[in-house]
Amino acid sequence: MKAQDLKIIFMGTPEFAVSSLRQLVENKLNVVAVVSPPDRPAGRGHKLQASAVKKYALTENIPVLQPEKMKDPIFLEELRAYQADLFIVVAFRMLPKEAWQMPAMGTFNLHGSLLPQYRGAAPINRAIMNGEKHTGVTSFFIDEKIDTGSILMKTECSIGENETAGELHDKMMLIGAKLVVKTVEKIAEGNIEAQRQENFYDNATELNEAPKIFKEDCKIDWNQDVSVVHNHIRGLSPYPAAWSKLIDSNTNKELVVKIFQTSISSEKIQDQEPGTVISDGKTQLYVACKNGFIAVHELQMAGKKRIKIADFLRGFSIEKNNKFES
Repeated sequence: MKAQDLKIIFMGTPEFAVSSLRQLVENKLNVVAVVSPPDRPAGRGHKLQASAVKKYALTENIPVLQPEKMKDPIFLEELRAYQADLFIVVAFRMLPKEAWQMPAMGTFNLHGSLLPQYRGAAPINRAIMNGEKHTGVTSFFIDEKIDTGSILMKTECSIGENETAGELHDKMMLIGAKLVVKTVEKIAEGNIEAQRQENFYDNATELNEAPKIFKEDCKIDWNQDVSVVHNHIRGLSPYPAAWSKLIDSNTNKELVVKIFQTSISSEKIQDQEPGTVISDGKTQLYVACKNGFIAVHELQMAGKKRIKIADFLRGFSIEKNNKFES
């Protein structure tokens, strides 16, 4: 069977998923419908906003289903009426068994890690936060547990030493889209063997998880090793963003600062207490960590825009008693 002969239903929400849907369309694969969340209020005017996936689907005249509840019998009946051969899920909510078991050729998901590593909601962030040098994308058949189904295909990619989660996200979005198309082609050919995730590790293998990230997870601990702090910041950039409180010990005033881009400094600076700020007042700002210094390149003060460090220093005077909370 040719891939173009398959009737496909695609399920997704954000821009990350749009790339995969676009690849399917541009490769002339038969996407008969798209499933995406209902429009939600957004922005200052709280106007209803469609998901990125829905917006793209409408430009290609693909029917869009938007269930409030995935177990809604009416929605499931609509889904069944398409008689799709294959469902594809990219960056979407958890599916009930009634849905993912529906197509004859199964339902596969694209995940932003090399499974079984980094199962969970934040695989891109967590890989960088843990200092990984490599990661990748995996296509796998969905089963009853989250991210545990049998693996179909993988593609690896490297992580640069200063690469942020946002930069890696955009790179993996394109890699993942190509993998989705390859996976469909292999399934159509009947030329793919799904492998249990247990085949990829043994009792000595440590499995890293990728749980959802909360605000407190984003707080910077300057007492950590300088590489740990650097990985923490870039792994949360640009969203949800690492943050710390800048304190003026003369007045005890606190300023919440989000930090987006850093590097590990090679400058020879005398050891300082973690959180200590050193700056030339013009273009450079360093923060002391456990055994080194972080050079801060981009940050954002509460209620302000994200700016380069030189712009920050033009409008904010760093005093000797300024210090990040450690």
